[in-house]
Amino acid sequence: MINLKKVIFYTNQFFGQIGGEDKAYTEPQFHEGPIGNANAFTGKIENAEIVATIICGDNYYVENMDIVKSFIKENFKDIEFDLLIAGPAFNAGRFGIACADVCAYVKKEFNVETMTGLYWENPAVEMYKKDIYIMEVAKSAAGIRKAVPLMAKFASKLLNGESIGNPKEEQYFAKGKRVNVFKEKNGAERAVDMLIKRLKNEPFETELEISVYDKVEPAPPIKNIKTSKIALCTTGGIVLMGNPNHMPAATAKIYKMYDISNKESLKEGEFESVHAGYDPVYANKDPNRVAPLDILRQLENEGEIGSIYPYLTTTTGNSTSVADATRMGKEIAQKFVDDGVDGVILTST
Repeated sequence: MINLKKVIFYTNQFFGQIGGEDKAYTEPQFHEGPIGNANAFTGKIENAEIVATIICGDNYYVENMDIVKSFIKENFKDIEFDLLIAGPAFNAGRFGIACADVCAYVKKEFNVETMTGLYWENPAVEMYKKDIYIMEVAKSAAGIRKAVPLMAKFASKLLNGESIGNPKEEQYFAKGKRVNVFKEKNGAERAVDMLIKRLKNEPFETELEISVYDKVEPAPPIKNIKTSKIALCTTGGIVLMGNPNHMPAATAKIYKMYDISNKESLKEGEFESVHAGYDPVYANKDPNRVAPLDILRQLENEGEIGSIYPYLTTTTGNSTSVADATRMGKEIAQKFVDDGVDGVILTST
């Protein structure tokens, strides 16, 4: 009889089939066997079974990390297990942080291998990739059919003690570790070969990727705030009630500018949030909590700032790609420059 390896699964309130954003404060739960998307892995990991599932709301985890870790420690103390799988979280920021943090904690506390799956833009990748295995998956849950077999295959390797290939072969994010690799040609010959291919505009693969970071020149300081025109921007998804311009709840490629020239504040019933990355209840009750026009107008009336730019500029920052964010930022900045804006207040959530 084969002794099956034991796997514990971590997921959030959505994939755990509890609810959506309204259940994001769900406290951690421990269940025996696979629950929710853990079932997608059942039977796909060689000689293994999912013995338990931890479910926790995204908001609850990121705001109560120590409490959740204590919960995990208490519930895991009498369980023998061989691997923890979290997610995949794709490009979901809070879920990604939770998955990666759970993996890092369990690996350190229980000395057991862990893994998750994230999209390359998920902030958890840079935060945790040196400590745990993070598989490269698609941007949204639409890619789960490819993510599950990829993660299951890698999980089988980990459980069976098989040799793990390089990041490109296995499709996990590089952990920053150097290993010896033997090649037929020496380094000088390989470098010359790459140089020749580059000169000929032929495809080639570097052996040492260097991180490239955008350099943004800081704007000069505002000379006199009391005579300056200030623009209000937000990535919090604040739109006109009913969202007549169809602002996406996530992965936005557009921004909108709403006339606020005659408004003292953003009133309930006139504006709302369509952002899918946080609970919008309090933002809908008072949109100024996300885009504080009321306070800016007060400062304007008191002479603390010169004037307010007559339009609220808004988009949804949830899962927006770097390319789209860069494009929109440049367009907005040029518009502000053309209209004589001196400074911008950019609010998030």
